[in-house]
Amino acid sequence: MQCHEVGTPERRTERPDEERRRLIHRLNRIEGQIRGIRSMVEQNAYCADVLVQAAAARAALDAFSRGLLSDHIRCCVVRDLKAEREGAVDELLALLQKLMT
Repeated sequence: MQCHEVGTPERRTERPDEERRRLIHRLNRIEGQIRGIRSMVEQNAYCADVLVQAAAARAALDAFSRGLLSDHIRCCVVRDLKAEREGAVDELLALLQKLMT
């Protein structure tokens, strides 16, 4: 993966087209799972069945987040450390703290 920070006032990561397509595809699948759960509720599906589907959607979103975190560390964090950007480690630690709660 190759990425670079876009030179704008807000921090952004420019992703290669293939990576962006892969991330969007995974999010579309998760979105479909959420729509399916909503449909189950609308159709008065059995609570346990809805909960199982909600757990599956949560697991899919967690897997998405783990992959994105891995990409972030390999690309953005490494780039910031090489550039000796002040606060890069603290930013990563704060992010990990948010993800672990």
